[in-house]
Amino acid sequence: MMRMTGFIVAMMIAAAIFTTCVDGNKFFYHREIKVLRHLKRFNKPALKSIKSEDGDVIDCVPITNQPAFDHHLLKNHTIQMRPSFYPVSDSTYTKREAKAVTQVWHKAGECPKNTVPIRRTKKEDLLRPKSIRSFGRKSHQSIPRTTTFDPTLGHQYALMGVRNGKFYGTEVAINLWKPYVQIPKEFSLAQTWVVSGNGSSLNTIEAGWQVYPELYDDNNPRFFVYWTRDGYRKTGCYNLLCSGFVQTSNRYTVGGSITTMSRYRGTQYDLSVLIWKDQKTGNWWLRVNEKDVIGYWPGSLFNSLGREATRVEWGGEIINSKTGGRHTTTDMGSGHFADEGFKKASYFRNLKIVDGTNTLREPQGLYFFADKHNCYNVKTGNGGTSWGAHFFYGGPGRNVKCP
Repeated sequence: MMRMTGFIVAMMIAAAIFTTCVDGNKFFYHREIKVLRHLKRFNKPALKSIKSEDGDVIDCVPITNQPAFDHHLLKNHTIQMRPSFYPVSDSTYTKREAKAVTQVWHKAGECPKNTVPIRRTKKEDLLRPKSIRSFGRKSHQSIPRTTTFDPTLGHQYALMGVRNGKFYGTEVAINLWKPYVQIPKEFSLAQTWVVSGNGSSLNTIEAGWQVYPELYDDNNPRFFVYWTRDGYRKTGCYNLLCSGFVQTSNRYTVGGSITTMSRYRGTQYDLSVLIWKDQKTGNWWLRVNEKDVIGYWPGSLFNSLGREATRVEWGGEIINSKTGGRHTTTDMGSGHFADEGFKKASYFRNLKIVDGTNTLREPQGLYFFADKHNCYNVKTGNGGTSWGAHFFYGGPGRNVKCP
């Protein structure tokens, strides 16, 4: 009887193991199918592919076949190949021009006319985040809370901004660095936010540079764009990782590595960014390097931003995962506090907003915000007139005063 009981128990264990294996295989099979489906959606057929020394593969995709046109609001969209007009400046000073920023893949080739360069998504990229669903997307806490600091949200900021107005774009020069990031799921970025609405109706247009190992599988500074129309809940993404942003440039890749970066006490490099609303079409255009038009966010993607922005912000953002219960050591900007100034701290210079007459003007009533100033801070600058409105920001994260 005992021998029979032992046999039955052994059979039950074997059956359980078999069921577990079958269920496990089903899980991996379904995940594999899901990954392949996403890769097919991200990676459009290319006329040419370029292998970059940083490990990226750049696919030159016909401009009419880019991911933007998978969006249900853009099914019958006619591509606007160039802006109807550019903002004009009211500057009474001579602005210091930024040197043109190049991308690493430029060394290996170029994309033909009427194609757009898109960074190829790999299977490993989709498997790094906690879920495929979260790939290429910010969390819904990713808009600066400029009134209260909530440490449970994980995002920290040092920025300046202007609000309670009607804004139709912004121009700024963003200092380029390569900050240290402690763990892959954290990031460090410098960007501008063009904002309207709040809560689940929050609309944003964003552009700048970032170091984000989980997204890109390296620690290179990369040019990026972002958008959302529902407070980061279900819409929007980085770069071209969902349908929305329409790229027109065959020269620059959103998500591509930047070649040049500043050095402490050394040469400083800036990324010049201009975002403005084409009031003839309603589209929001993006230009870098003061001459290279990248593309646009169609006005039909948005609700409140379909009219104008009510807030514009410029600054740094990091994620603090509190590994081991301690503050992250992830750098913001150069990793040095704002008080150190030029060639040591990172900066934003020549801050401008676009008003209702399509004129670039210095913003009035600027506010500054740093939610944990012992970790990262911000300080208005007093540089020469060629810098216009500007500020320094950043910090090293964990230190004696930021445990």
